[in-house]
Amino acid sequence: MQNRVPPAWSTGVRSQRVCEAAPVDTTEWERRVALLWASSDEQREEDFLARVAELAEQAPGSDGAGTFERAAAFDSTGHPDLAVPLYRQALDLGLTGERRRRAVIQLASSLRNLGRPEESVALLTAELTGESDHLDDAVRAFLALALVDVGREREAVSLALGALAPHLPRYQRSLGNYARQLVES
Repeated sequence: MQNRVPPAWSTGVRSQRVCEAAPVDTTEWERRVALLWASSDEQREEDFLARVAELAEQAPGSDGAGTFERAAAFDSTGHPDLAVPLYRQALDLGLTGERRRRAVIQLASSLRNLGRPEESVALLTAELTGESDHLDDAVRAFLALALVDVGREREAVSLALGALAPHLPRYQRSLGNYARQLVES
């Protein structure tokens, strides 16, 4: 993908074609989003960002899902500086469920990539206290990366090993104990 961002997509300016699009039901919109992401590697950056912007404008509801998709598109094309404010906006709009959790993880990762690992640690540490789901290990993995960046390597290794332990076919208890010992000693 090229590394050029069209000015219209970074500022949120709508195209006339997008404004005239018919409302889309949630299921259809989610299907179209999934298809677009599945083909993202085969598209030029400019085209992909334009398609995401178009779909974002058509997002049903006002919970920030469209804004999140725009943020994720900027993030995945190497523009974390453009993604961060959009992740924050999506969260402020009331993003919920898995998309909210993904926004926190991706925002924290982008902040870390922008040299702000302390903010990343704060976001992900708070996220660990929330409701548990299938993204728990992703939260721990990205928190481990941020902890390394702030000089807390032993804690990072402990967290990563603790997240890995339940997935092993054997030695779960031993590895979990060793992970705890890293930060207790």
